[in-house]
Amino acid sequence: MTSPEFLIPDSLASASRVPEPPKPDSLSPASSCPYLASDFTSRRLDLDPVYARLRDEQPVSRVTMPHGGDAWLVTRYDDVRAALADPRLSRAATVGKDVPRSSPLIQHPESLLSMDPPEHTRLRRLAAKAFSVRQVEAVRPRVQAIVDGLVDALEETGSPADLAGGLAWPMGITVICETFGVPEEDRAAFRAWTDTMMALTVADPTGIQAARAELDAYLRDLIARRIADPGDDLLSRLVTARDGRDRLTEAELAIFAVDLLTAGHETTANQTGNFLYTLLSRPALWDSLVEEPALVPGAVEELLRVTPLATSVAPFSRIAVEDLEIGGALVRAGDAVVAQNDSANRDGTVFERPEEIDFTRAVNPHLAFGHGAHHCPAAPLARLELRTAVATLVRRLPGLRLAVPVDEVVWQSNRVMRGVKELPVKW
Repeated sequence: MTSPEFLIPDSLASASRVPEPPKPDSLSPASSCPYLASDFTSRRLDLDPVYARLRDEQPVSRVTMPHGGDAWLVTRYDDVRAALADPRLSRAATVGKDVPRSSPLIQHPESLLSMDPPEHTRLRRLAAKAFSVRQVEAVRPRVQAIVDGLVDALEETGSPADLAGGLAWPMGITVICETFGVPEEDRAAFRAWTDTMMALTVADPTGIQAARAELDAYLRDLIARRIADPGDDLLSRLVTARDGRDRLTEAELAIFAVDLLTAGHETTANQTGNFLYTLLSRPALWDSLVEEPALVPGAVEELLRVTPLATSVAPFSRIAVEDLEIGGALVRAGDAVVAQNDSANRDGTVFERPEEIDFTRAVNPHLAFGHGAHHCPAAPLARLELRTAVATLVRRLPGLRLAVPVDEVVWQSNRVMRGVKELPVKW
C-alpha cells in the first residue's frame, strides 16, 4: 500500500556533514546500508533525521543496498515524484536479475509491480474497471459491519484488549478476502502464505518461493472457479472485465490477484495498528479526534504522510535504461535507483512544518501510495478501511488509552513492513 524507508548506517548518521553531491560524470563511494533489526526496534515509526540533511545537501546519493550492490537513493519530493513517473527508470529491467534491492528474493517476473508500460498500462486499465472508487464505495457498509463486529467482540471481552490481534489484522484479512471472494475456511492458509512472503531476511529463500508458489496455485484454482461460475466479488469482476475485445488472461488475473491480495491486507493491517499506536502514544491527538470526529479523514491523510511502512530501503528498485539526470546527479544506464517516498513526505519545500502532525493540513499531496504508473490501485479501499477503523473507535471507545507504557509495545521484527505485534489498550 504505501511508502518505504531504509535505515541509515551509524557511520553516516554520525557524520558531521553529509558529503558533497557527486559530479555529473563521477560516482562517490557508496555508504553501507545494512538492515538493522535492532535499529528498527528502537526507531519504531520514527524517520531517521539524516534524511533531512540528505534532502538539503545530497538529495541523490549512493548507498549499498542489503542485497545486490549499490544504488542511487533519491530523497527530495520533486525528485522522488519525477523518478516514480520517469519511463527511463524501469521496473521490468529488475526481473530475474541480482539488482540492488532490500529483499533477498530476485524480482518475480509475473507481477504487476515488475511491469512497464505498455504491458502495465493495459493490465491496470482493465483492472481499473473492476477496482474503481464506485466499486469500493459499494462495500462501505460491509467494511463498517466488519469493524463493528470486531469492536463488539472487544467490548464483550473487556478491557484490556489487543487492537492488533483483535482489530487491525482480522479487519485487513476479512475485508480483502471477502472483496476477492476467498472462502472463510481458506483464509488461515492465505494468511500463512503471505506472512511467509513478508520476511525481510531468511536463511533459505526457497521457503518464501514455496509460499508464493502455493498462493499462485490456490488463486489459479479460484480463478478457474470464477470463470466457470462468476459471482459478485472483485475477482469475478476482474474475470469479466473487458476493454473492447481485450480482457485479462488467466495468467494476468493470477498476477493481479496475488499483488492485490498480498498488499491489500498486509499494508492496511500494519498501518491500522501503526496509526492507532501513533494516536494513542500521543493522547492529545486521539482526544482531538474524539472532540471533533470530522477530522478523521484529514487525520488519516496526515498519518499516511508521516508514517513510514517499509522497514528497510524502498522495496522496489528501478533500473535506468538510458543515461539521465536526477537532482543534479548523472545516473548511468544500468544503475539502480530507489525513491524514498517517506523522505519526500517530509520535504519542507512542499509541506509546511513537515515534522508536525497536523490533522487540519489543507494541502497534503503525500506519496504514501506512490506516484505514476505504479500508484497503488487499492488506495481507495485502504483509505476506506483506515477511516472506518479510526472513526469507529473514536465514536465507540472515546476513552481508549494504551494499557502499557509506550516503550513496552511489542513490534514485529524481520518484516518487510513495520507494524505492532501487539497493541494493548484499555478504556
